[in-house]
Amino acid sequence: MLLTRKGQSGQRSPNRFTSSLSESLSRALPTMDRRTFLKRSGIGIGAGIAASQLNLIQKARAADGAKPAGNGKVEVRRTVCTHCSVGCAVDAVVENGVWVRQEPVFDSPINLGAHCAKGAALREHGHGEYRLKYPMKLVNGKYQRISWDQALNEISAKLLDVRKTSGPDAVFFVGSSKHNNEQSALLRKFVSFFGTNNTDHQARICHSTTVAGVANTWGYGAMTNSYNDMQNAKAVMYIGSNAAEAHPVSMLHMLHAKETGTKMIVVDPRFTRTAAKADQYIRIRSGSDIPYLYGMLYHIFKNGWEDKKYINDRVYGMDKIREEVMSWTPDRVEEACGVPEAEVYKAAETMAKNRPSSLVWCMGQTQHSIGNAMVRASCLVQLALGNIGVSGGGANIFRGHDNVQGATDVGPNPDSLPGYYGLATGSWKHWAAVWGVDYEWIKKQFASQAMMEKSGTTVSRWVDAVLEKNELIDQDNNVKAMVFWGHAPNSQTRGLDMKKALDKLDMLVVIDPYPSATAAMAAMKVDGQELNPNRAVYLLPAATQFETSGSVTASNRSLQWREKVIEPLFESRTDHMIMYQLAEKLGFGKELVAKIKLVPGKGGMMEPEPEDMLREINRGTWTIGYTGQSPERLKAHMKNMHLFDVKTLRCKGGKDAATGYDMTGDYFGLPWPCYGTPEMKHPGTHILYNTNQHVMDGGGCFRANFGVERDGVNLLAEDGSHSAGSDITTGYPEFDHVLLKKLGWWDDLTDAEKKAAEGKNWKTDLSGGIQRVCMKVHGVHPFGNAKARAVVWNFPDPVPKHREPLYGTRPDLVAKYPTHDDKTAFWRLPTLYKSVQQKNVEAKLYEKFPIILTSGRLVEYEGGGEETRSNPWLAELQQDNFVEINPKAAADRGIRDGEYVIVSTPTGARLKVKALVTQRVGPDTAFIPFHFSGWWQGKDMLEYYPQGAAPVVRGEAVNTATTYGYDSVTMMQETKTTICNIERFTA
Repeated sequence: MLLTRKGQSGQRSPNRFTSSLSESLSRALPTMDRRTFLKRSGIGIGAGIAASQLNLIQKARAADGAKPAGNGKVEVRRTVCTHCSVGCAVDAVVENGVWVRQEPVFDSPINLGAHCAKGAALREHGHGEYRLKYPMKLVNGKYQRISWDQALNEISAKLLDVRKTSGPDAVFFVGSSKHNNEQSALLRKFVSFFGTNNTDHQARICHSTTVAGVANTWGYGAMTNSYNDMQNAKAVMYIGSNAAEAHPVSMLHMLHAKETGTKMIVVDPRFTRTAAKADQYIRIRSGSDIPYLYGMLYHIFKNGWEDKKYINDRVYGMDKIREEVMSWTPDRVEEACGVPEAEVYKAAETMAKNRPSSLVWCMGQTQHSIGNAMVRASCLVQLALGNIGVSGGGANIFRGHDNVQGATDVGPNPDSLPGYYGLATGSWKHWAAVWGVDYEWIKKQFASQAMMEKSGTTVSRWVDAVLEKNELIDQDNNVKAMVFWGHAPNSQTRGLDMKKALDKLDMLVVIDPYPSATAAMAAMKVDGQELNPNRAVYLLPAATQFETSGSVTASNRSLQWREKVIEPLFESRTDHMIMYQLAEKLGFGKELVAKIKLVPGKGGMMEPEPEDMLREINRGTWTIGYTGQSPERLKAHMKNMHLFDVKTLRCKGGKDAATGYDMTGDYFGLPWPCYGTPEMKHPGTHILYNTNQHVMDGGGCFRANFGVERDGVNLLAEDGSHSAGSDITTGYPEFDHVLLKKLGWWDDLTDAEKKAAEGKNWKTDLSGGIQRVCMKVHGVHPFGNAKARAVVWNFPDPVPKHREPLYGTRPDLVAKYPTHDDKTAFWRLPTLYKSVQQKNVEAKLYEKFPIILTSGRLVEYEGGGEETRSNPWLAELQQDNFVEINPKAAADRGIRDGEYVIVSTPTGARLKVKALVTQRVGPDTAFIPFHFSGWWQGKDMLEYYPQGAAPVVRGEAVNTATTYGYDSVTMMQETKTTICNIERFTA
């Protein structure tokens, strides 16, 4: 791949950086000294800014006491990288309102002064050459500039019209994992007030199977430990995770651990950059994670390596798991996943004999039609070894986007209100009280109470919500209007069907700093298309997260507060300002901000204040402990990162100079759950379910969320199993007003707390009194003390079972391990499993498409890639999309490295990409990165982008070609086991 920077035409263009330097030099030399030259060119001087000497916003001092060039005002604003979920802190240097330089924060306990390529290129957002600069409308196939007033008036009128004629469920709102927590929560409220649960965001297609699988195993659907805590592990196994490219800075902690002897195992169909650092690399067939993990458990049980006391005291149903596991003999395991017994044994032995040992997984494990079962199988390995709830152990689930964790926690989910409260009547009444809005008024916005309490459809299936026969969908009308609010369509499967759905809509609205592939796909003309002649398409320029403030939740559950770096560029507006302005047009502006302060934003226009939006989250999200992270506490942490220990994330002592807040004992970023009110000063929870600590030190136990017994078998923890210092030394259920009274603890509440807690439980008591009395007075956990569930009886397969993907290359294994039966109404839609799989076998697709096609990340780009491929400094690093193909497979097809090839799949799609002939993949597997868009089956879509807003690099989207298939619990798309053929491209 060439390393020359490309311009819009695709040809090499003059380098802006060197050109500007030449101009500066021609004007200034020989009178300009070196220091002034460096300052004007935006290059950091010396080792950069010492973060320990910075306040959050501080006037910078020029070297040697000299004044800054141009006598401008120089400020340093602390923010967080907007790419992956590691949470790297950045100091942005702003001169006269212009972002001129950036430095990684060397005091950050998370990134330790490091950046990956994407993080190092963040400053480009402060210039944004290729951003969407003003509102636009598609007119006669071309995007034309319009005013904000026209855009808001026409969009709101169309939304109201669709709502009136087809009902509120005919509109689908796709939120964003790029929104901060405050915007995510506001959007879920916005959608609720519009009257629908048809909303979703990126988590559905990256870790929804994790959230569901893990939460149903032990309580919370999130990473149990942290990137930092991996330094305390003695062994770590990565399965379906390429952290070196997907979460590069997280590898700092792993490499530090290796320096002290930690063993590293990587299990993946590809030999990745992460695998290159491993002590043991294991290649498995994509989709065969359960056979491999059961193979490990076979050896663990056979050799007596399991933690018997831990299982007895803290795990339900492991005996049934053992029965299933022992049927997976080494020969059966090797047949299914391709790994010889010796390799499986070695991995099991390493994890068992080097405890605490940690297990990491990512989308390589989640994006399958049995993703929920795969992640639970990973959980079972850690439960068998007693690795959950201990430092150095854990299920370390690496999330994708910078705030995908926070957006999942409090944002636009189709099956839940913020905080995983669900959609039951009590949940709506709880949030109505928090929002300061009458419950009956909210109910009237929906088509009916039944629809109000019914989960919406998912972002992975919005295409079918548009195209499916009306009589087969579980709502009155099909979806007719889509609002893409910070989402890349090329991240979703079945691109050919998506194009048909986009053409059929009555209205499409794209709200984004970058127009995304949605804009080009909507405008694109294709053969045989059936375009709705009345369709309206609008593009609205949103500000980036550097042009606003707010909190963001990293993968380890720590919250960090971003300062606003610069004012919104061009005509862009913040997402929360757009929400408020649209709400006013739609008739519920007053209700949207009933308990939120409005402040002047861009141009003096009013917008909700981010700090006050976070306080609303604090007032309502008791379930997962988003209540203790007040803006004041988070800001203090950001200013005093140097006080937090790198391995434990705990503050050993220190006060914030500005506010006097004492951070002693706090964990950095107050990782949720941070229970009680901010005044209770819970420190946050670094390691979930850790019984070795007091609950007020971040300790805990497994959540009692599934009753107290099952078929006469105890579901609560056994006698003697409890968090340190607990007044109750056995298992107990979750707390409500009744249990508090039975224990004689009711009088520990204040009179005001008693009034608020009457008739409530620990999740709905808005005073926080129940949580305070439980934790601070009696040392017990408000959510109870139970056993983790090895058997999840409410899932399709209570004991995880291996099932072959819908599209596969092994009909012999399909016969042994068939998929699920079809479902008629699943997330409002018919969903096919066995009928598709059998049809594919009967058609012998495995002969026509003999290679498994998988996808994943590159270090240079992120997500759908529109944002990062619009960054010139990243674009020059990877200019073409490609397919990795094994040398044998390439030789069989006459393919040479660097040539264009056609990758075809059963969907009928034909992708034109370059061949990268490499042994990273086996002969049966191919790999294409998923960050590309802008080509459509060999044709450059440049002409269909808004003028001046196309990404620098464009290429085929792998998901144009990916096939049908969805998880049986969450509707996760099956992207890791598409099948394909590859042939030489001939013009």
